[in-house]
Amino acid sequence: MPEELLDATDHEILGLLREDARRTLSDIADRVTLSTAAVKRRIDRLRESGVITGFTVQVDHAKLGWGIEAFTELRFVGNTKVDEILHTTTRMPEAQAVFTIAGDPDALVWLRVRDMAHLQKTIDEIRRHHQVTGTKTLIALESWSR
Repeated sequence: MPEELLDATDHEILGLLREDARRTLSDIADRVTLSTAAVKRRIDRLRESGVITGFTVQVDHAKLGWGIEAFTELRFVGNTKVDEILHTTTRMPEAQAVFTIAGDPDALVWLRVRDMAHLQKTIDEIRRHHQVTGTKTLIALESWSR
């Protein structure tokens, strides 16, 4: 569904769901001044069109002992296929997301680890992949996201 087909109310509903995906239909309806049935129809339409792809939970990873976040740039041998780049780290529990990038570097991996020793072990594991030619790691001090 193209962006221009979403109206201000659709955007408001999406914002409310991003804040709290467990928000009730009646709470959303009250906030956007529509009926509960109208909100349900809009959410159903957003799901059917693929704008809403799922609902999730936000976890405080620090409370689970995985409080360090880092981003590692990866460089690969010149003939490495994009699928191979993605599969280098997607099986690692430390990898939260992998982004292939046009240009240099070839990929950016978002990592979450327990401590610095765990980060070092994870980077060493990535470097052992025969097509990785270089890495550069940045440690996140604080973060914000939508």
